[in-house]
This record gives sequence, C-alpha cells and structure tokens, in this order.
Amino acid sequence: MNDQEFAGKVVLITGAGKGTGAALAEAFAARGARVALNDISPINVDEVAARITSSGGQARSYLHDVAKKVGVQALVKQVEDDWGRVDILIQHAAVEPHTPLLNMDEWDWHRTLDVNLTGAFLVLQSLGRVMRAQGGGVIVNLVGRSEAAGAYAASMAGLRGLSEAAARELAPFGIRVHAVELGVDAVERVLALCR
Repeated sequence: MNDQEFAGKVVLITGAGKGTGAALAEAFAARGARVALNDISPINVDEVAARITSSGGQARSYLHDVAKKVGVQALVKQVEDDWGRVDILIQHAAVEPHTPLLNMDEWDWHRTLDVNLTGAFLVLQSLGRVMRAQGGGVIVNLVGRSEAAGAYAASMAGLRGLSEAAARELAPFGIRVHAVELGVDAVERVLALCR
C-alpha cells in the first residue's frame, strides 16, 4: 500500500461485498483510505474486509439493510462512532431481478425499488446531513444499465434523477454528488471524481 492519495479519508461503500463495490473498497484502501464496508450479509463483505486488512489496509464490515431507515441510522452511527467521520459515500447496493414485467410479483417490484432507490435516498439523506455538518464530502451513486429488466431499469432511472436533484441541493454545503454508470472503467471514474 504505497499510494496514499486518500490517506485520512473515510469511505463508506454500500453493497461492498461483490462486484464494483468490492473493487472500489480495495482500490480506496490501497490508496490509504479507511473503508467502511456495508452489505446485508457477511458472506462476501467479511472476505473483502479480510483481504484489505491482510494487505495492511483499514476496513470494517457493517451489516445493515439500507432499504430500512432504522438500519441506515444504525449504519451511520456505527461508522461515525468507529471512524469519526465520513468523507466519501459510494452507493453500490442494488438488487437486479431478471423477471419480465408481466411475470413479476409485487414483492420483487417493491424490494427492487426499496433497495435501489429508497435505500439510496435514505443513505444519501443521513450522510448528507453528516457531510453538511463536516463542511463537505463526495457522494457517488453507481447506476446500472437502462436496458435491464423493468423494475431495475425504473429504479436506475430514479437514481439518476435523485443524483441530479441531490447535486443541485447539496452543492451549497460543499457536497459533490455524481452518478456513475457501472462498466469496465467505473472504478477509475469514481476514484477520479473523489479526488
């Protein structure tokens, strides 16, 4: 761990157990950040935290459902208690059912919107307040493909709109908000936006 460009920064990543969330956790840790890794299950996220700490980085797992306000409040409080602050929020938590709209049941529809959109709002709101009190921060919402199945596509369209509105509303508080498309270069794009 030689690159220290994010030394002293605390980065909270939701959905950090796999995919781009895990890759970002390792990338930020390799650059000196202290990473708070959130996921709903310990299965993958604890392995990510173990890889980071065994490489000399600083990471902790936080198991909470971001679709629930009580879970989000507990997450934010624990991260603040452990690290003292949050400088960067990366929102990667998402569910992606592949069921066509005509076959989808209401529970799958609601769970997709609850995690992908309501969860993003709840975490953004809670940490936006923390960042406002700190004098600034960076929030990055990772957005998936719009051509995916209906519920996921609808939630991602909403997340894009939420990101645009939050960028306008939070800018006066020194908080930068970005939406970044998931893809092969997403990690590098996110790192660049957080500098």
